[in-house]
Amino acid sequence: MIGRVSAPPDLDTARSLVESAERIVVLTGAGISTDSGIPDFRGPDGVWTKNPAAEKASNITHYLNEPGVRVAAWQNRLTTPAWSAEPNDGHRAIVELERQGRLHALVTQNIDGLHQKAGNDPDKVIEVHGTVWFSRCWECEDRRPMAEALDRVRAGEPDPACLECGGIVKSDTISFGQALVPEVIDRALRVSEECDVMLAVGSTLSVFPAANCVPRAKASGADVVIVNGDETAMDRYADHLLVGSIGDILPALVPGA
Repeated sequence: MIGRVSAPPDLDTARSLVESAERIVVLTGAGISTDSGIPDFRGPDGVWTKNPAAEKASNITHYLNEPGVRVAAWQNRLTTPAWSAEPNDGHRAIVELERQGRLHALVTQNIDGLHQKAGNDPDKVIEVHGTVWFSRCWECEDRRPMAEALDRVRAGEPDPACLECGGIVKSDTISFGQALVPEVIDRALRVSEECDVMLAVGSTLSVFPAANCVPRAKASGADVVIVNGDETAMDRYADHLLVGSIGDILPALVPGA
């Protein structure tokens, strides 16, 4: 039976499920980071809702073929809230799961690095959409800390080229139209098949193939707990559907958090 957070017994049941689990996989989306001051993309206050041009910069075809899009993207990178954001109670609750030895893996659609900043072992974090903290050359794949490229932008380079080959540089994130790294998404799906509880947090579960982690876990016999501020595309798979503030629900869901 699907429970909602407005009914305390259902939250208690989900909490007991989490407490008894031995191999939890957590899948996180943008909703877990909004309490840290990082807006989502499509919500009422989302990045693309307020600035449609920013969505254009997230399309690899536009980014590669339109220098003006890249110039605007570099200016936006200078002021992204990811640089100063701090982990919130939701992130810390997942760290507590790891401290207890019950976190099998953490699959995130986020690019903000807040899970690692909160204290999760980077080896357990699977960043299916990459990270904003590094840059990568489109041609030769030279990878460097993003801070180096941003320093060049501040020094007057509007669209810094690769220092190795002169190619186009972008953040080491997955843009629309860009293929995922096969080894990364394969690992995300594999760990989902190995868990006894799938905890999906702050994601609409509508972006594939990452969203496939939920039905993969369910098909392999895992219990599914979905925590989100609104309905998701995978609600039908939930054994417990907890709708409300992630910053309130997730710490209440994790014993000891």
